[in-house]
Amino acid sequence: MTTAKTKQKILQTFLGLLSDHPYEDVSLPLVAERAKVKLSDMRSSYASKLDLVAAFAEKIDTQVLDERDEDMEDQPPRDRLFDVLMARIDALADHKEAVRSLHKAARRDPALALDFNRLETRSQKWMLIAAGIEVSGFKGGIVAQGLAVAFARVVRVWLDEADEGMPRTMARLDKELDNGTSFMKRLNRLDGFAKGLRSFLKKASKGRRRQGRHSEDEPDHDAGYAEEEPARA
Repeated sequence: MTTAKTKQKILQTFLGLLSDHPYEDVSLPLVAERAKVKLSDMRSSYASKLDLVAAFAEKIDTQVLDERDEDMEDQPPRDRLFDVLMARIDALADHKEAVRSLHKAARRDPALALDFNRLETRSQKWMLIAAGIEVSGFKGGIVAQGLAVAFARVVRVWLDEADEGMPRTMARLDKELDNGTSFMKRLNRLDGFAKGLRSFLKKASKGRRRQGRHSEDEPDHDAGYAEEEPARA
């Protein structure tokens, strides 16, 4: 069983290699060699490169959650989410070249992009929680997925921005959140319609069952027609 310190060393080595090499060229044996750990320790720590990417995402999630600004709690949800996502950008800043390498790899490999998207969607669920936005169930999954796509667009702008004040990145995040607000309004209307439709169908189904039971209790008035008429003289 590897220690937390060994796992941290492996992850840091992986991120360092990503800063200088394409994702495809960073193999697990190379990471183990550079981290000066045995392959068995590599295997027990991270079974795949995707596991390393997942650990990186979790590391960023944890940093954002730990540094959450509680003074923002009385602000509107959109402002809280803006603050949280900018904190996420700040957390990524120390690994900007590694993030660039991951984004390039995702553009080259659609299957890998889907894997990365799954990890990012999970992270965005935590970003919503950090912002105090409770969205659960099917709708929560849709919102987190939409936020993952929006944040990826923001990160693309950030990767190409040299200004430390990040005006273009913040402007893009503003735009994405405005689009997301409109999307949420449409989603809420759709959700309200769906709930109304489910309620209507449920009531209609109960009504049909009651009508069926009522029909079973009534006498069969047509039964007499089955009797033979008396013979005529």
